[in-house]
Amino acid sequence: MPTISSQDPDPAAPEPHRQRQVAESFGVDVERYDRTRPHYPEELIRRIAADAHEVLDVGCGTGIAARQLQAAGCTVLGVEPDSRMADFARGRGVDTEVATFEDWDRDGREFDAVTAGQAWHWVDPVAGARKAAEALRAGGRFTAFWYVLTTPPAVTEAFADAYRRVGPDSSFRFPATAEQALAGYQAMSAKAAEGIREAGGFAEPEQWRFDAERTFTRAEWLDQLPTLGSMTQLSPDALTELLNAVGTAIDAIGGRFTVPFTTVAVSAERIDPAARRS
Repeated sequence: MPTISSQDPDPAAPEPHRQRQVAESFGVDVERYDRTRPHYPEELIRRIAADAHEVLDVGCGTGIAARQLQAAGCTVLGVEPDSRMADFARGRGVDTEVATFEDWDRDGREFDAVTAGQAWHWVDPVAGARKAAEALRAGGRFTAFWYVLTTPPAVTEAFADAYRRVGPDSSFRFPATAEQALAGYQAMSAKAAEGIREAGGFAEPEQWRFDAERTFTRAEWLDQLPTLGSMTQLSPDALTELLNAVGTAIDAIGGRFTVPFTTVAVSAERIDPAARRS
């Protein structure tokens, strides 16, 4: 598998893990979040579960990835900073503890795998990697992964124009193309890899990629939009204006669209310190 470049990501980019108000805002509508957020590729889940019985899922949210891992035969413990999301995950059968990962109390427990689906950018990349190393048994694996979605150009433009009107002071930046969106997530993967290298205790991180397509109807896309971090901070009126603009743009292209659905991951094996010294 190819390794991730050690080239530094854009130093001017904001650090999401410091934006706690956004990081802990996704529980504003937990049922919508769980209903609309995509599941992860089965190939990714199988790869993680192949050598893992006990899994620690960081930033587990409503338990989407955790439930997929449970279905693959894993026992999963979730860690989630938003108590609303944690309560929902517990209600769906995922044992979940409320904490930021950096402050979570491991209490001597060890795991075969540590995962983070659509969440590692909310964790300090170095402190988080050190915590993951502490939680892993020798030979265990840490894997952080993200899915990448963007809309057709006309819909993207309508969204960006509306967002500039309703959120002019926002620091969020929106990619104009699928290639730009993927580059942004690859930069997050690269930052995660740098954190793994700096933390130590891991083999050289690898990059995984899974490519597919997904079709969204107008209703499906508009149902998901309010769950995005850029949306959870908007007022109800601002959100309504934005959804109307995006809905009109989707109507103009036939009421549905098909886009690339790419999942990128950074993964590294925990090295046995004793074996390394021998």
